[in-house]
Amino acid sequence: MMETLVQWDTSLFHWINSGWSNPVFDLLLTAARNKYLWIPLYVLCLSWIVFNSTVRQSAWVILFVSASIFASDTISSKLIKYQVQRPRPCQEQQMVPPAIQRVSCGSGYSFTSSHAANHFCLAAFLVTVFGWYMKRWKYLWWLWAVVICIAQVYVGLHYPLDVIGGGLLGGLIGLSMGTLCRQQMKEAT
Repeated sequence: MMETLVQWDTSLFHWINSGWSNPVFDLLLTAARNKYLWIPLYVLCLSWIVFNSTVRQSAWVILFVSASIFASDTISSKLIKYQVQRPRPCQEQQMVPPAIQRVSCGSGYSFTSSHAANHFCLAAFLVTVFGWYMKRWKYLWWLWAVVICIAQVYVGLHYPLDVIGGGLLGGLIGLSMGTLCRQQMKEAT
């Protein structure tokens, strides 16, 4: 069973990493995972929240979103990665065909993807807390998290199961913390 899952994961990796290869994706998906692109988007979103909420509600959102990302990142990169110790595809010397490496490989482990965990955490948090209010935006947040995950595979840093695992981890943390935040925000009104 595990061997079949690993074969499927490797096949899907090659399909995305090599099969989708084109100059447009090289540009867009490499840029999508760049923090200089997405950090300003998140700052803009948090600014909107702060200006459209009471001071107490804004404080709860900032506290809970910070705790969510901290938990997601720490569990993914400090706990799970060091327990599983799965090499990144770009580190696999015996992979046939070799991974197309579009960005620096890095020295860390692959499972779970912290990019996936953190972006799904933020998406789940925002949808849980504000999805009822920002109905159109919730689809954009999920789409952005999915694009980040696909980009991680496309550039050769992660296998699909790495981003699926990271997405599930982050999504559960974001949902849980978002639910707690909504309760605190209701009490703060």
